Parts: sequence; C-alpha cells; structure tokens
Amino acid sequence: MISVDLNELDGKTAHAHLLGAVGPRPIALASTIDNGGNPNLSPFSYFNVFSSNPPTLIFSPARRVRDNTTKHTLHNAEATREVVINVVNYDIVQQTSLASTEYGDGVNEFTKAGLTPIESDVVKPFRVKESPAQFECKVKDIVALGDGGGAGNLIICEVVRMHINENILDENGIISMQKIDLVARMGGNYYCRASGEALFEVEKPLAKLGIGVDQIPKRIRQSTYLDGNDLGKLGNVESLPNDAELAEFAENWKIKEIFEKSANGLEMHENLHQYAKELLDENKVSKAWKALLCDKLNRI
Repeated sequence: MISVDLNELDGKTAHAHLLGAVGPRPIALASTIDNGGNPNLSPFSYFNVFSSNPPTLIFSPARRVRDNTTKHTLHNAEATREVVINVVNYDIVQQTSLASTEYGDGVNEFTKAGLTPIESDVVKPFRVKESPAQFECKVKDIVALGDGGGAGNLIICEVVRMHINENILDENGIISMQKIDLVARMGGNYYCRASGEALFEVEKPLAKLGIGVDQIPKRIRQSTYLDGNDLGKLGNVESLPNDAELAEFAENWKIKEIFEKSANGLEMHENLHQYAKELLDENKVSKAWKALLCDKLNRI
C-alpha cells in the first residue's frame, strides 16, 4: 500500500485520487437563478443529506482545479439564497451530464440539456420536471473551504418543500429503491446505477445487540470459507442456537448427507463451513450458525 500527502500532489492528481476512492457519490442537479431572473442548472457530486430535523442538504460547487475560477451556481446561491436540488436517476443521467457543460453567462442549461423547467412553490428557481424527487431549499450558509483551485464551497440548504413522483413510491407510500433507479458518480467518466443486482440489504444492528465477531468461536472465525462480511452477519445475532436446536437442524437432509459422505472430521468441518457459506450468501444467518455448530455433535 502506498501512502501520499494529498497536499503535496498536483491538484489534478489529488482530485483524481479523492474522487476515485470516495464513491459512489449522489448527484445534486442544482437549479438556481441570478438577480436578473436567468436560470442556471448544473450537477454536483459533492453532495449529501446531513440532517432530517431540520431537513438539510449540503452540496459544494468547488473552485475549478485548472484555473481557480468559481461557478455560476455559487454566485447565484450567494446572491439569491435559494436553490432547488433535483435528484438524478438513470432516465436523465446523460442530460444531467450535458448540463455540466460550462456554457457562458445567460445560456439556459435547461434548454441545452432538454430538461423541463417547472415553477417551484416556495422558492424562485425552477424544478426539473423529469427528476423523480425535488427539494426546494433556502440557503442557510455558505462555507468557503479555501481559496485555491479545487477548494470547496459548502452550500448548506434547508429544505422548505419536497416533491416526489408518485411512480417511485411503494405500497406503503415510501420511496422504493428499485423504482427510483438512482445513479451516482465514481471517478473519471464512471457512474454507477443503483438498481437490479447492485442493490442489496444489510440488516441494521440498531434494533438488537449483536454478539460481535469477537464472540464467534475461533474455529469459525478463522475459517478459510468465510470472509469479513460473513463474520459481520454472524456477529449480528443476539444469541447462538442451543443443543436442542442443533439436534433438530441435524435432521436436515443436507446435514445428514455431509455427515454420511465426510471421510473424517476435517472433511466434515470443511463441508459444513462450505454449506454455511452458501446459507450466508442467501442471508439465512440462523441456519448458517446451526450448520457451523453441527460439528459439536461429533457424528464422526
């Protein structure tokens, strides 16, 4: 592993390292207007949500690395203290990229990108009709992080109205991760799409007190078949199965087959761990624990 001081690198290389390592980054398609009422639209991947009470989003129009100039979005936010942040899904990713073109003053990126401006309820900047979720915001503060090329300018936005396309809601009225089909920025020209097999669930440990990886028996913790993610799943259970549960599980045809076909204890151990790995890949954590502990039954 190499170690670098980013401050000693040229701006372009430091920028590439940071954006290559920190991702995927959600995209804020920020709509602003200047004091003359001229609209501006530009995407920023230095962006995220930072509070739900008050609802707060922050994005950062950084100073350009190549020439240390600042962007129209920053100037407009400073002047009007209003912005609309539109989220970006796969349906508009190419148009969003086109909106990042550095057109001159007075050029309407809505028109250039072929996106539809619609009036907001509370603020003056337009919303993007094609965006599945839009946030009307008041600018609470702008924090300059430096005065050199690449320095960020944190625009802290309080959400005063949110708009959600009904087509992305699930049966409970909550935004569906499958339906919203978000995209995010990676390094260079790369993006990623949050849909299909790219989406997966990790059970939150907040609702229970997991035993932790340190409490997993050493013979399991050091298994060559299990990786760190597997150990994380195993460590998120509140308690281990008891002997009665193991005895019942051992009547499973797969366990019986492992017991019958294993030539010795080592082979049985490996076969049980391999089976547990399959169960963990299917998020069947309780069954995986039982498979891993079945060697306690000493059938060989």
